[in-house]
Amino acid sequence: MTASTPAALPRPDAAAVSRTRRRTRPPLSLSRVLLWIVVAVVLAYLVFPVFIVAPVSFSSAKYLQFPPPGWSLQWYENYLNRPGWVPATFVSIRVAIITTLLATTLGTAASLALVRGRFPGRNAINSFMVSPLVVPGIIVAIGIYFFYAQAKLVGNPLGLAFAHTALALPFVVTNVSATLHGFDERLEYAAMNLGANRWQTFRRVTLPIIRPGVFAGALFAFITSFDELIVALFVSGSGAVTLPRKMWDSLRQEIDPTIAAVSTILITLSVAILLSAELLRQRSERIRTATWIAEEEELGARE
Repeated sequence: MTASTPAALPRPDAAAVSRTRRRTRPPLSLSRVLLWIVVAVVLAYLVFPVFIVAPVSFSSAKYLQFPPPGWSLQWYENYLNRPGWVPATFVSIRVAIITTLLATTLGTAASLALVRGRFPGRNAINSFMVSPLVVPGIIVAIGIYFFYAQAKLVGNPLGLAFAHTALALPFVVTNVSATLHGFDERLEYAAMNLGANRWQTFRRVTLPIIRPGVFAGALFAFITSFDELIVALFVSGSGAVTLPRKMWDSLRQEIDPTIAAVSTILITLSVAILLSAELLRQRSERIRTATWIAEEEELGARE
């Protein structure tokens, strides 16, 4: 009498698993409700200044007043027509673009070396790469200033971009490394077995898959440079006045709703970039989930 082999059970797809998980969520408890309340209060506290600054930027008053007595676009017109504001914005954009290109290129290369490489001191180098996130900004600014003063780079937009690159590099390394940890290296081996060299493999196989992480890191690098103030105060001089530096000088000299208009523009830009980074992160998660499902199906077929 021969024993019959049980048939393989069908593998549920990801959508069905996700729906089952949503249906089997535990009921809300008192602790979870309190946690959500605390989170909501903290978020409201953090977002509350936006609900003050944005309406004031459209105020018809001649000084900062909330609630506004009327509505007007005069402070946005003042931002566009008043000397110094628009040139400072263009300086910030140029410096941020250079910073993004440098930080994305160097950060992607560093991530490949740190994730794929096996060499002594790799953890120490990784800690050094992300150290600007831990070291206080004022210490970094003072160190950069003393170095730039000797190299005669104070007031040079390119020097400011180099300084911002050091600050933005950890964001690129973190995002690209997270994407590389979920990357299937067998795809690269297959491409090289088919005759592709390392550069062709990176350009046609690796980069398209890790592109969401690279783009997210580039967006964070741009916003880090565009919003940075402390280093700009030390090394921008008179030849590389950025928009945050101009806002600081305006607050020291006079306070009018123009600063609220500029702040609203910066807040809108920051929110747009952060939403874009979140969309790219979700796309990267979907790609990794699809890869995981394909691997599971391949293993199931082999079994």
